[in-house]
Amino acid sequence: MANENLTSLRNKIAILIDGDNAQSSLLPQMIVEAGRHGQVTVRRIYGDWTTNHMNSWKDTLNFHAFQPIQQFRYTVGKNATDSAMIIDAMDILHSGVVDGFCLVSSDSDYTRLATRIRETGIFVMGIGEKKTPKAFVNACDLFVYTENLVEEKKAVQQKQAHAKRTGKSKAEKEEPDPMPILTQAFEMTVGQDGWARLDTMGNNLYQLDPSFDPRTYGHKQLSRLIKNLKDQFEMRTQEIAGSPIILVRIKE
Repeated sequence: MANENLTSLRNKIAILIDGDNAQSSLLPQMIVEAGRHGQVTVRRIYGDWTTNHMNSWKDTLNFHAFQPIQQFRYTVGKNATDSAMIIDAMDILHSGVVDGFCLVSSDSDYTRLATRIRETGIFVMGIGEKKTPKAFVNACDLFVYTENLVEEKKAVQQKQAHAKRTGKSKAEKEEPDPMPILTQAFEMTVGQDGWARLDTMGNNLYQLDPSFDPRTYGHKQLSRLIKNLKDQFEMRTQEIAGSPIILVRIKE
């Protein structure tokens, strides 16, 4: 089977972000990483929104439908965000509304939280910088370093810039570019063999942007849109459980 993610798209994931210890510019990449393992249904960012430090989150959190959680700093120099996030995580855990968690922070204070979630048999992943203490990293089923997300983001931007430079007419350049969101959805779906199921990729597109519509880009179906982007994508059909399935792969 093409998709070898840890869990299926039917599973629900809660992504909880410590706004004091995360980069707002990487929020789309964080959603992609969490989305590889399920549908991101609970989206919350914690911090003291009365401080200038949190300003960088405000535009991006609205765009991606995240709920900002206010946590005042009761003592100068102390971070109260971790306690609010931990309490919320335990409430969500006991409510049974999700099948997994994505904790975004580089703070060792979340080590016990990750361990507690794993003890219940629920999937927990972490996202943070390489300076993250090993205890927190090892408490997660999976940990993604933000430095890798930065490099991945740069590589995608370079590919998109190259595609725009190669032989496109003036009229084509004025049309909306589907590649940014298609690339994100592909990365959420791709298996270890480099191929992604088109039907699962379609589900992930709506998770990234509920207003996504192939007709915006001049095609009635997603398969036709992908087929038209033959310089960027390869397509093939494979029979799975007696049914033909379309698989796609981004060209190098």
